[in-house]
Amino acid sequence: MNRSSVRPLGALSMLLSAALLAACGSLSSSGPQAPLPPSLETSAAAAKTATPTSGSVAVKVLAINDFHGNLLPPAGGIKLPDPQNPDKTITLEAGGAERMATVVAQIKAKNPNHVFVAAGDLVGASPLLSALFHDESTIESLGMMGLDISSVGNHEFDQGIDELLRKQRGGCHPKDGCKGPTEFKGAKYQYLAASTIDEKTGQSVLPAYAIKRFDGVPVGFIGLSLKGTPELVSPTGIKGLRFDDEAQTINRLVPELERQGVHAFVVLIHEGGYPSGGINDCPEISGPIVDIVKQLDKRVGLIVSGHTHRAYNCRIDGRLVTSGDKYGTLITEIDLTLDRATGTMTEARANNVVVRPETAKDPRQTLLISSYQHVAQPLIERQVGFLAQALSKEGDDRNEGGGSTMGQLVADAMLAATRASENGGAQVAFQNIGGVRTGLIHRADDTVTFGDLFAALPFSNALVVVEMTGTQLQAVLEEQWWASDAKKFLPLQTSQGFSYRWDKRRPLGSRVVPGSMTLNGRAIAPDQKVRVVINNFLQVGGDSFNTFTTARLVQTGPMDVDALEAYFKAHGTQRVKATALDRVVRVDTP
Repeated sequence: MNRSSVRPLGALSMLLSAALLAACGSLSSSGPQAPLPPSLETSAAAAKTATPTSGSVAVKVLAINDFHGNLLPPAGGIKLPDPQNPDKTITLEAGGAERMATVVAQIKAKNPNHVFVAAGDLVGASPLLSALFHDESTIESLGMMGLDISSVGNHEFDQGIDELLRKQRGGCHPKDGCKGPTEFKGAKYQYLAASTIDEKTGQSVLPAYAIKRFDGVPVGFIGLSLKGTPELVSPTGIKGLRFDDEAQTINRLVPELERQGVHAFVVLIHEGGYPSGGINDCPEISGPIVDIVKQLDKRVGLIVSGHTHRAYNCRIDGRLVTSGDKYGTLITEIDLTLDRATGTMTEARANNVVVRPETAKDPRQTLLISSYQHVAQPLIERQVGFLAQALSKEGDDRNEGGGSTMGQLVADAMLAATRASENGGAQVAFQNIGGVRTGLIHRADDTVTFGDLFAALPFSNALVVVEMTGTQLQAVLEEQWWASDAKKFLPLQTSQGFSYRWDKRRPLGSRVVPGSMTLNGRAIAPDQKVRVVINNFLQVGGDSFNTFTTARLVQTGPMDVDALEAYFKAHGTQRVKATALDRVVRVDTP
């Protein structure tokens, strides 16, 4: 089998590149680079090629998930039990690439047999410091940390398959060109996409698995996204792709890897669960990952998961299943024991490690981040208006009907930007809750920056005004509940003047209370035509709101984040306030 070097890491200077290579060791891959191979074989820096003998091999696996371009510590940090009062929680300003890199290096130093992996959504829905550069800054940062392998998450497909392949291979953005301080070389780590199939070729669009050897003992890493990815991203960006069943894909690949002499298996999957307990507890867990793991080949011993933005350290069906919260606040430290004679995994245990604020900063990461901040900071810090109070998309700022103070603000801004007849004449605005990534913090001086707005709306979606009938509007509202998942509820955020009531006791497809849908206090008739502003993600059926695809296009408007900025600017020195959560009312008792 031919062997060729993986493309070099993009760095700030030749000196920094040399230092990085010295620190991280070499990584090699098998197979041709175009098209990408179905698999990748790598060797640890301390690996030996000798045939395994008696005894065991200890391997350290470092894992992250759902980093979402948070190069700086994310707003909100992480909530942990208060050591002084376990019944209460405290918030730590955890995370940030500078401290995260230090923790990674400390864990790697414990065992020369190590591998750094991820379970997807490393990029996408990112803060401006990453998104402004199409997440190239994040990809370079993670490569500098020595990330080896990652599964693809749904957010890796936010800008379509061509953009994902560019992120892997390198090169300037086809429209925006090169905006970063250095030439973008592509990801030093390898993305895996076992279940994402090109329908023309029948092959995975990226390698399905990687084989890594530790003291001669091979371990197979299978990486994949969730089969529901098409319901979470724009259909136009994944046209011609299919997303196969997760468990079936994994079970098909295990025998293939065994034929190559691999008898220890790790799954990196961008799907997860909903636990109870602390970051290293798992008294109970629910969600898709439970059913997936129970269907897996018994030879799979470790599952690194993600997607749900939760932390857990579980045993499901006798296998270790982990997840490390989100935004780089945790690193999962996993210890594996491999039997030399059989090549099998005999033990797996894990610990979620907090990236604490007192951790020393890695100077290479500081230099990298500073170089991107120099370009981005004037835009990030530009003041756009004033805010009277913090706004959130969850918790106390979200009511039982599904509305949130942040979501309603975005919808109101969308309506304001398109209400004028020359801008489309919109009467109602709908915003998908997943498109609002975070709320707005409140500063002592009440100021709001463009960076704050972009953190909330990082997808750069264009607004679109469409015309719909009352019947179509009701059909859209019924699509907030998914027939394929009884627990799934994706509440649309609505603008001022539109309201309705719903009742979960009613069957799927008829939960909106008849006659309750009103516009400016008047009931909307089934044949009444209403102009609605949405984003282009919803227009093409994103989040399974398929009825929007049948609406008549009226006009395309500005970007959502620009509309939100205009809303703040229109208020001048007035403080924007939270609006009452009375637009959508749930009439049954939760």
